[in-house]
Formats: sequence, structure tokens, C-alpha cells
Amino acid sequence: MKKIFFVFLLGLSVITAQSNQKGNVIFIHPDGTGLSDWNALRLIKVGPDNDLNWDKLSGIGLYQGHIRNRATSSSNAGATIHAYGVKADVDDFGLIDNQIPTARSGEKMSIMQEAMKNGIAVGIINSGSIEEPGTAVFLTSNIKRSNYLEIAKDVIQSGADLIFCGGEEFLIPEGVKGKHSTNGKRKDNLNLIDWALKNGYTVIYTREELMNLSPQLPKKVLGVFASRSTFNDETEEFLREKNLPNYSTTAPTLAEMTSFAIEFLSRKGQFFLVVEEEGTDNFGNRNNANGKLEALSRADDAIGVALNFIENNSNTTLITASDSEAGGMEVAGYEIDNFENLKTLPERDGNGSPLDGVEGTGTALFVSKPDRNGKSFPFAIAWSCYGDVTGGVVARAHGLNAEKMKGKIDNTDIYRIMYLSLFGIWLN
Repeated sequence: MKKIFFVFLLGLSVITAQSNQKGNVIFIHPDGTGLSDWNALRLIKVGPDNDLNWDKLSGIGLYQGHIRNRATSSSNAGATIHAYGVKADVDDFGLIDNQIPTARSGEKMSIMQEAMKNGIAVGIINSGSIEEPGTAVFLTSNIKRSNYLEIAKDVIQSGADLIFCGGEEFLIPEGVKGKHSTNGKRKDNLNLIDWALKNGYTVIYTREELMNLSPQLPKKVLGVFASRSTFNDETEEFLREKNLPNYSTTAPTLAEMTSFAIEFLSRKGQFFLVVEEEGTDNFGNRNNANGKLEALSRADDAIGVALNFIENNSNTTLITASDSEAGGMEVAGYEIDNFENLKTLPERDGNGSPLDGVEGTGTALFVSKPDRNGKSFPFAIAWSCYGDVTGGVVARAHGLNAEKMKGKIDNTDIYRIMYLSLFGIWLN
């Protein structure tokens, strides 16, 4: 009798461990960001003693970003790890050893594909192009990251409820002029915009159209907001010469896209939304401090939108994490007294690292918002490289199951936390 009772209790404990509350997941991926980036944004956006939206998240994890064959992840390897929960190699794009991997759940599909299989509404948002891996890998796999046309086709035809992105040129045939593109790039004569319209998507192209679209009306929605990316990822000097802004003025911001997506998807029931601010990565890779700080601010605004939703929807998990740091951006605020003229910066620090001011190389220092005593601080941005580095990536979480985000967090744990919230199961 005692043995039977013990077995009953053991079985009950297993069921309890696998019967957690299920809910929504919002994964915001500000690509190429680490702790130093958020410290810089805090200075310039709210002041050193005030809080960003990012600061308000309750869970915090020290992200370990190594992959199978590198100390530092690529964007596509990191996305594959986030989408499947298993380690990948640097060139992997939703494939490992040239085949669709078995995810941590045991399914040969990504976590978003598994969500769709289980009737969960899904959406992706990218301020960059449609083929960017941070979102695309959740919906498709490919042998090469550079197969943009194939990836774009697979994303459009994935069945996702909401797709917001740039990359119109990969959606229309050669010889066809688009809303943003002077000429399409597809060689298969396939017009994926037409395909989307025929398959139940409402298609929009501008911020104005998004603002005028009711989340109650469309069955599915495709937003194509740029020929390639919604930002101009060049140096400050190039953008100044060409009189170009950091971001397109006709495209919606990441926060505006996220706000619509959450309202739209939540009307369908349980949902899974993956949001990527790609500008944080691309501006960092160009060593454009002005652009990267604006991109960071846009990502932080999107985090604020998700936080507001969670206030009245506690069954929602918000996770935010990068997979590496772009450019190795650091705040240089200690040695500024050594600069003879604080109106302009020298091009490089004493060790040779490039220095950026508010408009790029050789321009005025940044000045922080005031601290609690009303004092502002001048500073420069120093760069360590053009590429991606491991640095100090920090993962954050809020809402449902946020307590799982603590201490040392492996990149595969992002999948585990999302899976727990979507399916109520904590995977080993």
C-alpha cells in the first residue's frame, strides 16, 4: 500500500511539473546589443539615475552566447539556437549539419512552427529586411543565409498571421516596380505580394496605412515598409553628405509595429510574437553611434509597449536578448578632460580606438540627461571593432515565468523559457 501511494505521489509531481500555466510570449531581439549599449542609452535618453523600459524588467540573466564552433555567435546561428533550443554552427540558418534539427522539445521544427501546429497565433516584426535571421529562422530554414529570395518566399508562405518587415525587392519579380523598390530582384517571375493578397493577407506599405488599419479587420496582415531595411545603415558622415535620416520617415517605428501586432494577435487568443530591431546591429557594425543609440531607443520603446500589455495580461512572458554585440561600443567618459577642445573630439583615443561624438568622428561630445542632482555628463563613444563580439550580453524577462531568467543563462535557455510559457512544460 505504501509503495502504491508513493508511485501515485511521484506521478502527481511529474504531472504538476508539466502542467504549468500556458500563456503568450513576446520575444524582442535587439540584435547586436550588450550591457554597455544599454548603459549608453540610459545616459542619453533618461539620465544615469533614471530607468529605461529595459531596466524595469524583473528577470535578469548573464547570457552565454558561444555556439558549437565559435566563441562568438553569428546572427543566424544565434537565431537557430533561439528557435530550436540546441547549439548550432556559425553558418547555420535553421539547419544543423545541413538538415532540420530536432528541437529541444523533440520535434523537427522550430518553436514558432510548433506553436502554429498547436493553434497559437504567431507574428514576426523586423525593422530590417524580411530575410534577416533573427525572425526568419523561426519560420524557415535554408542552406545559406545569402539565399535571400528563397528565404523571403518561405517566410511569406509560412502561414504566419502577421509579418512586418522591409525587403520588398525580394518579393517582386525583375522588371516590376514596387511601392518602395524601383525594380524587383526575383528571377522566378513570382510576385509574393500578389500571392499574399490571394491568400488572405491585407497588405500595407507605410506608417500612415498602419495607423489607419483596425486590428479587428484583417484575417492576416503583411506590412512591407521598405525596399530593403527601414533604416539607412551607413556612417554618420555618409548620411550627412547624402542628407539621409537614420530611419525612413514613411515606415512605422518598432514600437508602433509592436503595438499593432500585440492588439491584433491577442484578439486571436494565445499568441507568440518575435520582434527584431536590426538597426542596433547594423549601425554598430558601421560604428555609427548616433544611429545605434536611436536604434536602441526604438527597441526600448517597443519593450515599453510590451510592458504596458503585461500590466493587464499577466499570462504573458516578455523576453529580450541579443546573441552578440555589434562593434563593441563603450562609453568613454573618464578621460574627456584630456581632450583639448570639448567642442570636438579627436578621431581616436590614445590606443587607437575610433571615437564618435553626436555626429560622428571629430564632432561634439554627447551630453547625458541630468542625474538626480541635476548634473549632466559629457562622454564619447569608443569602438573596438566593426564585427560582432561576445562582450556582455544580458538577457531580461518580465511577466509569466520571468523568475526563470536568473544567474548564468545559456543561449539555449531562451528557447526553454519561451517553451515553458507557450506549452506549460519545462524541458531538460
